[in-house]
Amino acid sequence: MATADLSAPALTGIRRLSALDTVRARIALAVELGLLKPGERLPSNGEIARALDVAEITVRRALESLAEDGLIERRRGRGGGTLVSENPPAERVREVGAYRESAAEVRELIDHRLVLEAGLVQLVATREPDVERLRGLVARMDTAAGWAEFHELDAQFHRAVAESGPPVAVGQYEVVLAELYRFYLPYPMAKLRESNREHARLVDALADGDPDAAARVTREHVGGLHRTMFVGLG
Repeated sequence: MATADLSAPALTGIRRLSALDTVRARIALAVELGLLKPGERLPSNGEIARALDVAEITVRRALESLAEDGLIERRRGRGGGTLVSENPPAERVREVGAYRESAAEVRELIDHRLVLEAGLVQLVATREPDVERLRGLVARMDTAAGWAEFHELDAQFHRAVAESGPPVAVGQYEVVLAELYRFYLPYPMAKLRESNREHARLVDALADGDPDAAARVTREHVGGLHRTMFVGLG
């Protein structure tokens, strides 16, 4: 299967964007796709920075520029904060185009992750994974206050699932996962809670030592990204 060349990426799509521009694009695309609704309050700058793996000052500058573009607004006082504008302008942020150009790469990354993760969980199911730790992460995702916190925990969960696998395969998986996470957008909590139910099913399969069930849940969970990531929306 052809996969994205992760060792020497061309400066195409999002790879040509600065960190500030990627934050602008991810939030703007989420607004365009209706993942972030008019009037919805954004998490704190620190939470967004951790979720999108950028510096907090980058988030602050990106949000300032998005406010100038009219996509978000800042409100003072009780009930204030940074919110999606009630009538955000469409197609104002040109950097969004770089994400749309990267659709083919995203689909390859999803398939690459699917192959690696399905194989890893089959092995992990026979190696006494840290089920209590995984259940704890699932529980924390169930009570996450917003998409930024959930995304941090989701990354911890998937890395924790894989960590007892063969080191070479785990290393390859880490690279693919990190690349794919560069394309994740803010999502409504209802969709994230649904995703977390699949996490819980995976933990059950690992606890039962059932490699076939673990692989089956993983195929559903990762394969579904073709529908639920931005490449399958809009």
